[in-house]
Amino acid sequence: MTRVTCPVLTQRLTTAEAAAELVRPGDNVGISGFTGAGYPKALPAALAARIQAAHKRGEDFRIGLWSGASTAASADGVLAEAHGIATRLPYNSDPTLRRLINAGEVDYIDAHLSHSAQQMWFGFYGDLDVAIVEVTAILPGGLLVPSSSVGNNKTWLEQARTVILEVNDWQPRELEGFHDIYYGSAMPPHRLPLMMTEPMQRIGEPYLRVDVDKVAAVVRTDAPDRNSPFDPPGETSMAIAGHLVEFLGHEVRAGRMPATLLPIQSGVGNTANAVLAGLGDSEFTGLTAFTEVLQDAMLDLLDSGTLRAASATSFGLSNEGVRRFIDNIASYKGRILLRSEAISNHPELIRRLGVIAMNGMLEADIYGNVNSTHVLGSEIMNGIGGSGDFARNAYLNFFLSPSTAKSGAVSAIVPMVSHVDHTEHDVHVLVTEQGLADLRGLSPRNRATRIIANCAHPDYRDELRDYHDRAWRERPTARHTPHLLGEALGWHQRYLDTGTMR
Repeated sequence: MTRVTCPVLTQRLTTAEAAAELVRPGDNVGISGFTGAGYPKALPAALAARIQAAHKRGEDFRIGLWSGASTAASADGVLAEAHGIATRLPYNSDPTLRRLINAGEVDYIDAHLSHSAQQMWFGFYGDLDVAIVEVTAILPGGLLVPSSSVGNNKTWLEQARTVILEVNDWQPRELEGFHDIYYGSAMPPHRLPLMMTEPMQRIGEPYLRVDVDKVAAVVRTDAPDRNSPFDPPGETSMAIAGHLVEFLGHEVRAGRMPATLLPIQSGVGNTANAVLAGLGDSEFTGLTAFTEVLQDAMLDLLDSGTLRAASATSFGLSNEGVRRFIDNIASYKGRILLRSEAISNHPELIRRLGVIAMNGMLEADIYGNVNSTHVLGSEIMNGIGGSGDFARNAYLNFFLSPSTAKSGAVSAIVPMVSHVDHTEHDVHVLVTEQGLADLRGLSPRNRATRIIANCAHPDYRDELRDYHDRAWRERPTARHTPHLLGEALGWHQRYLDTGTMR
């Protein structure tokens, strides 16, 4: 059965190669995709081939590439390999593109995810020339059934001069009805409150809209998302999960949250997946999620009844998780809702709903500042993503990491982080496999004592205590947050000198 039933757009069916001709050198191009789901499958490779041909002729052909978040090697990756990207926002995890960003070839705008769409509307990024958006189907009247992620698609479709649609037959046709696309936004000073008081409350409609006159091409595809496997939870990640789950039980018993907790948010990756698995083995039931990405462990929680329902902007499943979702898709309808990231990450909603945020980190310092993005202060890993949206506005936030990296050669707890993404003012709880440090209501000195004792690896605790104690003694008029600056930065330099970070 055809997925394109709009008579006008049926006439615009074409090949990826022909559609790629619509993109010009210097264009800003907004593509769909969020954490490896719902990105265009054919246009990036066709565009990369066109760019490579232009380079062989001695022509400069690069674009600005904007997305919802990370995409895949067949999107970000092929365009990076073609040296066709001049700027990139707001989040990336592709290793080839990461290398070009760190080499200075690509200008990377590492924006908070909740900011990317609104700052596009504010005109901060310039004009959007082309939108390339994957959808599941095009309905007779031109409405679009969204794909496995929503991300910034609404904004790209509205703002772009030219639209190219990819209709992917691989995406389940039954995805219709899984989405809630909000169209009530207005520009300041005319913004109104978002009328949502419960994570699964619908405030929009199931479809994306598009001006059919802007749609210049429709391309048919049949290709899977970038479905990434998850490592089985290891001893370290399960220890982190155990500390966190035990702490949540303590918060319930202290009367600071209900027995069903408050809506949970979880970042992506193996540690986050393990924490969710830990919730599945816990006392908690009837939970809700207000998050960005639905990983395999969230399907486990939905299947077991631990999780009642989940609102997100994207899937981020393994191959097994995709098969399970498709095989049981009817059972998930009404319990999974996908929204634009401008809603899934909206500070107003995160604060109103009282979200419990759980995100990873690269390192934290003894006073509670967190680095989520940079190695040795200069090399970007992936980006801040939505962790800042949630940390700043959550009812309660956790930052999670093993206590060491590089087989123990690097401590994740340091005197001073080499780059700050989340300041001490925003960080509530740090968790490593060693333990948990509740920093709420503590002065910097008391935070340092707790972080070193509870979160640092035993191999580094004495050295960290010695640093803090000497800073206290040697800075008698600067004891609020005492530092020995040269020595603090020296922790990072010594790793660079020995090559352990490379």
